[in-house]
Amino acid sequence: MSIVRRLARPLLAAQFVWGGVDQLRRPDIKADNGGPIIPALAGLSVGPVTLPTEPEALVRVNGAIMTGAGALLALGRLPRLSSLALAASLVPTTLTGHQFWNAPDEKTRQLQIVQVLKNAGMLGGLLIAAVDTEGKPGLGWRAKRAGRDARRAAKLAAADAQRTKGRIKRDTELAVRRGRESLPV
Repeated sequence: MSIVRRLARPLLAAQFVWGGVDQLRRPDIKADNGGPIIPALAGLSVGPVTLPTEPEALVRVNGAIMTGAGALLALGRLPRLSSLALAASLVPTTLTGHQFWNAPDEKTRQLQIVQVLKNAGMLGGLLIAAVDTEGKPGLGWRAKRAGRDARRAAKLAAADAQRTKGRIKRDTELAVRRGRESLPV
């Protein structure tokens, strides 16, 4: 792992670990601050997973995801998967925690907008981390390359087969001619 990744991943993950622990320790406060968005998310089904219906339980689940995925990202373990998990949890966290459209005054509104923009920047960093292959080719590139190599090998094999066919034909004709010449007819 490069020195940049070794430094950047923990820096990116630190806020998620801190925020996740805070959500696990004080889910009631976070659930109360969520306004109408947390009840809208409660009970939502995502594939085979159904989110909890109680707002505090939903905050705890989000806190566990943020803490676990943040720790994994900081340690460099499953960085692409943990970045995706953090990105998926960041969107509802931002919508519930920074509702600038409901701010009581202009100063609070501006502070919440700054937090939304900061989280958008964090989301961008997470998306970059999610697609980072650490300089190694990705699966798509490898598959494309394997297909190209297979086509090239097939063309070479076909050309080799044609050359072999030609050699066999010449050798057979030569053997027939020599056989005729050696017969006393």
